[in-house]
Amino acid sequence: MEITLMIGIIITLIAMVVAIDSSLEGFFIFRPIIVCPLIGLAVGDLETGLVAAGIVELAFAGITAVGGVIPPDAVMTSIMTVVLAKTTGQPVAAAFALAVPFGLLSQFIGNIKCTLLSLFNKTADKYAEECNLQGIMRLCYFGIFLTVAIYGILTFASVYVAQDGLVKLVEIMPEWLTHGFSVAGGLLPAIGFAMLLRVTLKAKYMPYLLAGFLFATFIPIDNILPVAIMGLAFALLEYYRTNTVSKGGESDGI
Repeated sequence: MEITLMIGIIITLIAMVVAIDSSLEGFFIFRPIIVCPLIGLAVGDLETGLVAAGIVELAFAGITAVGGVIPPDAVMTSIMTVVLAKTTGQPVAAAFALAVPFGLLSQFIGNIKCTLLSLFNKTADKYAEECNLQGIMRLCYFGIFLTVAIYGILTFASVYVAQDGLVKLVEIMPEWLTHGFSVAGGLLPAIGFAMLLRVTLKAKYMPYLLAGFLFATFIPIDNILPVAIMGLAFALLEYYRTNTVSKGGESDGI
């Protein structure tokens, strides 16, 4: 599939809207589980977008910024995973591995942006001392505008301008290398989820993990919806149990 100019503009607009939410963290539509299906709709393949959403979201589930350690950009990785899967014909897992460098590039540019914005710290301190709310708001809007502009330019250049070069690059890759990307892309979600479990998993939650593993592995099911419903049931059970204990029992004495 070829990314036309119109599709490239649509994807760029999606990236710019997502960039606003990424700066404000208001609705969390910048998560891969939202971005990938949106890009899938833009390229006319929602199924690929949904598959990519599951893979990329799992990979980034346990990855977060800690201090000065900034992970690859999930938004750009999500966009390029779907785009590369459509333009190169590679499996989604392989496209995900190929898209990670774009996330790293976006992260690198983001670091440069944040370094440049630090030059306005003294101006922000001055506005704060003067209680100049309009000045502070202008600085905030400038930061958001710069972020949106960077996402727009980088997305359009990667999705539309460079698509021919990316397709040719994948075509000249030997089969063993593209297979390696597929394997790596399949492993990354497991690594991301393992990192999440390393932080969140506690001994008291082990029964839920074992029950879910038993249900998903040994009971024949056609899709993961029953597993998701059972997970929701476990979450509600733990939520109400915790609230009951914290309140010292039910208020009606039962």
